Amino acid sequence: MRRVICVFLPTWPTDRWRRRSGGPPPDEPLVAAAQEGPRRVLSAVDSAARRLGLRPGLALAQAQALCPGLTVIEADPEGDAAGLARLAAWCLSYAPLVAPDPPDGIWIDVAGAAHLQGGEAALLGQLRRRLGRAGIRVRVAVADTPGAAWAATRCLHPETVLPPGGQRDALPDLPLRALRLDPATVAALAQLGLTRVGHLLDQPRGPLRLRFGEEPTRRLDQALDHAPEPLAYLAPPVEHAVRLAFPEPIGAPETLARVSGRLAAMLAEGLTRHGLGARRLDLVFRRVDGLDQSVSVGTARPSRDPRHLARLLAERLPQIDPGHGLDEARLSAPRVERLEARQLAAPGEEPDPDAMAELIDRLVLRLGPGRVFRKAPVESEWPERAVRRVAPLSPATGVTWPADLPRPGRLLPVPEPVAVLAALPDAPPSAFTWRGTRRRVARADGPERIFGEWWLADDEVAATRDYYRVEDETGARYWLFRDALTKDGARWWLHGLGEAGLGEA
Repeated sequence: MRRVICVFLPTWPTDRWRRRSGGPPPDEPLVAAAQEGPRRVLSAVDSAARRLGLRPGLALAQAQALCPGLTVIEADPEGDAAGLARLAAWCLSYAPLVAPDPPDGIWIDVAGAAHLQGGEAALLGQLRRRLGRAGIRVRVAVADTPGAAWAATRCLHPETVLPPGGQRDALPDLPLRALRLDPATVAALAQLGLTRVGHLLDQPRGPLRLRFGEEPTRRLDQALDHAPEPLAYLAPPVEHAVRLAFPEPIGAPETLARVSGRLAAMLAEGLTRHGLGARRLDLVFRRVDGLDQSVSVGTARPSRDPRHLARLLAERLPQIDPGHGLDEARLSAPRVERLEARQLAAPGEEPDPDAMAELIDRLVLRLGPGRVFRKAPVESEWPERAVRRVAPLSPATGVTWPADLPRPGRLLPVPEPVAVLAALPDAPPSAFTWRGTRRRVARADGPERIFGEWWLADDEVAATRDYYRVEDETGARYWLFRDALTKDGARWWLHGLGEAGLGEA
């Protein structure tokens, strides 16, 4: 299924000029002007100017009268287009199918590639943050079609994810300009009372085409995924790439698998000659109707094993929609690293370390990149800070946990409050209530006192926790602590579940 991101840059000309010149500050209005016949008009305005009522098309003299001291720059449409193309090329780091949408947009087809960034929502957030830090105002959306994504960036939230098929529910309530119609057509339709996309859905197609041409119905069908919309994707500047063209269109799953294996073998041969291994692969199929279908996979460590690379690609092939057939396939490795030749292990020797990397790659493909990790120790007194997630094959840091340190088998992400009954304020609990269930303590061990890390926060200078390992009457074990005395007694928390080695109470 196709999934297209629309990146909308509403103030691209002024944002680009600010990045190059360093001023004026974002809160001061900035406009770009161009000659239009005998007068000069505004061709672009920034957010501050728009808040003052300035709009593209307004005469420059009128704008200066409304806003004395207005900063005016000369419009540079050629420079803006070249800068947009460079920004689109930068977006190739996210997916292999990227196309500029002049004058202020970029398309990114992320079907089969969004998982490398943690999913579509994570990818949109990363795009907005990175471009925002660069001083570029941006709105992003992802949908099944370019038209639906374009409409969402202009008419919905700055960061919108329309689920598969969601355009059918989201588009009808949007204004007609969301269909990328020219202002004259929108105005003519409005005279007939047709102001929303849903109004066009109720109209007979014949009279609509006769009066307004093919454009309204074509844009409507493209946005709703009833008609294809090919995009002019950039050719990625990849050095390591191979290509196969087919005399007859293909589409059978087993044929796609064979083609992927052949391409992987061809690419691996070239990588071997250069002493390189692939860290990311982009596989693009061209359909006979002009639409491109792509998938991307990543590896935990450099690899040029054609069988392993082919297996990774095979996991993603079900996402390819062949339509009426595919007539070309391209496989590229946009990210590579050095990979020197290694002596193969003999029988009885240590196993090949690449086997673990291959297993991790397949688990990441099936479970997602955020779900395959290992835990690494951190030098910290407080238990929730003493561990962090790292990549599965991250090198060891030399930090270890003490072997004799009693800790639960499962640590809760956030300690949960419990009601505790204790004979004395500083005695072990004799019973506690957690999540509405009362548990009587059969055995307990402690306390283990842990002090706050005063070098991290001032409010931890006097902080202490007294931890107890307890076992209830059913044999279940818990890790409790009290952290402060109040007028109502001590506050108690449950921090962990399941541990061994309790002493007698």
